[in-house]
Amino acid sequence: MKKATIHDIAERLNVTASTVSRALNGNPRISETTRKAVLKAAKELDYEPNQVASALRSGKTQLIGMLVPSINRAFFSSIIKGVEEVANSLNYRVIVSQSSEVLSNEENAVKAFLNARVDGIIASIGKNTQHFDHYEQVLDRGLPLVLFDRTTPFLQTSQVVIDDYQGAYLATTHLIEQGCRSIVHLTTERKIDIYKERYRGYLNALTDNNIEPDTSMVFSGNLQVEDGRVHCEALLKQERKFDAIFSASDYAAIGAMQVLKENGFKIPDDVALVGFLNEPFTSFTDPPLTTVNQFPIEMGQTAANLFFNLLNTEKKKIRPKKTVIQPELVVRASSLKK
Repeated sequence: MKKATIHDIAERLNVTASTVSRALNGNPRISETTRKAVLKAAKELDYEPNQVASALRSGKTQLIGMLVPSINRAFFSSIIKGVEEVANSLNYRVIVSQSSEVLSNEENAVKAFLNARVDGIIASIGKNTQHFDHYEQVLDRGLPLVLFDRTTPFLQTSQVVIDDYQGAYLATTHLIEQGCRSIVHLTTERKIDIYKERYRGYLNALTDNNIEPDTSMVFSGNLQVEDGRVHCEALLKQERKFDAIFSASDYAAIGAMQVLKENGFKIPDDVALVGFLNEPFTSFTDPPLTTVNQFPIEMGQTAANLFFNLLNTEKKKIRPKKTVIQPELVVRASSLKK
C-alpha cells in the first residue's frame, strides 16, 4: 500500500498541505481545533513523517552516534541507557556501535556515523587508540562531540568522567585502614587517562600512609578475568608476600579471587580484594567484592545533556566543558578484615 502523505491528510480535511505541515510541527499559528483534527486524520491514515525529507529541510536527522568499547559490559550498557533516557525525551534516537578496543573499528564507526549524517557523536575511546584524526573530522564539521569515561586531553571537546584518582585513593586507603601493607595493583596500559589516574591514586594513598611504593607489585594486562588469574598465579609462583589486591577492574579482581580460593587462601583474612566499576555480579561473588561505583547512568545522562548544550550553542560560542562525577567506595566482605 502507498504510504499516506500530508497531501492525503489535507485532502481529507479540505485544508492546504502547508496547514497540515504546520499543525504536525506544532506551529502556534494553527488553532487547537485544526491541530487535533490533523493529528486524528494522521492517525487514521497511518501517516508516518518522511524523516529524510524532514532532515533535508531542518538540517537535523535527530540521530546521535554513540561509540563504546564494549556493549556487553553492564557499565557501558548503563551509560547507553542514561544517554537514551535524555535523548528519547527530546525525540532523538541513539545509534550504538562498539569498537571492541580495535582502532580500525573505532575509525570505521565514526565514518559510518558521519555518512549517516548524525547530529553529533558521544564516544568512549578504545584502549589502543593512539591518534584522534577520526574525532578531529567530527569537530571539523562543526558537530558536537562528547567524550565519556575514557577521554584524552588532545581533543578540545566536552567530557564527562569519574574522579578516577579519588576512587583509587579511597580503595587503597580503605585497604590500608584494614591493616594491609603489601598491596598489589592490577592495571592496564596507562595510555588512557583513567588508568593513569587510578595508578596515581594508588601510589599517593601508599605514600600518604608511609608505605614505600614497589613497582614490582604493579601488574599490567588487559584487566580481564584471565589477566587477573595470570597475575595472581605469577605472584604465588614467585612466592611474593602480599596481603591485598587493588584492581582497576572488577573482572581482573574476580580472576585473582578465583586463583586465591583455588590455592586455599582465605578472603579477606589472608588477602583482601577491591575492584573498580561496581559491575552487577560483584554483589554475588563469594565473598561479595568491595568496589568503586562509577554511577554509569548518571554519567550517560550528563554526557547527553552536554551534547544537547553543544547542539544548541552557536559554534563560535562553544566552550569545552569537563564534568567530573565523584565516585563511591562500596565496601563489602572481600576487604573487611576489621
